[in-house]
Amino acid sequence: MKAAAIILAGGKSSRMGTNKALLKINEKTNIERIADALKLLFDDIILVTNDSEQYEFLGLRMVADHFPGMGPLAGVHAGLLASDYDVNFIVACDMPFVSTELAEALVHNCGHYDAVIPVINGKQHPLFAVFQKKTVEEVAASIEAGRLRMKHLLDQLNVLYVTETELQTYSHLDIERVFFNMNHPNEYEEAKKWAEAD
Repeated sequence: MKAAAIILAGGKSSRMGTNKALLKINEKTNIERIADALKLLFDDIILVTNDSEQYEFLGLRMVADHFPGMGPLAGVHAGLLASDYDVNFIVACDMPFVSTELAEALVHNCGHYDAVIPVINGKQHPLFAVFQKKTVEEVAASIEAGRLRMKHLLDQLNVLYVTETELQTYSHLDIERVFFNMNHPNEYEEAKKWAEAD
């Protein structure tokens, strides 16, 4: 596919109390599950992390934030800057049920848009989304101006928003599950039960 995948492995995991990316689900760490799924579709996978030693076992190309401590926007910036592709699929490391079908659909819908953002039950998901590399300057400008919320960035871009109804045409999967992210220990337990049931 003529696109790169960027996994964001930042965040302090303060609500979980331990690194979410390295929690195990069915014998695999969460981040391995994500990387293995994405490898089926993307030739180039970039891991954005400020703690590369923890993730060396994945054998992925790693880059660090240029704006450390500035949240997910800094991760998006570092990933886009490092990418060799115009179109980039971005995903957070706390989403254990990543769907390559949906990733592919978002990439194919990018066209002339700066970004493609899913909206599930009225909630935007900019950390399971597609961004054009050319937006990197806008991302940097947002960070430098102290506008650190993803929403602030999206307001500056030409964005295609896709709802769960539209996404359902690309995937037979449970959309709620694809967009499930683990922040609390009880959500981790829920994810393990789901994975075992698969």
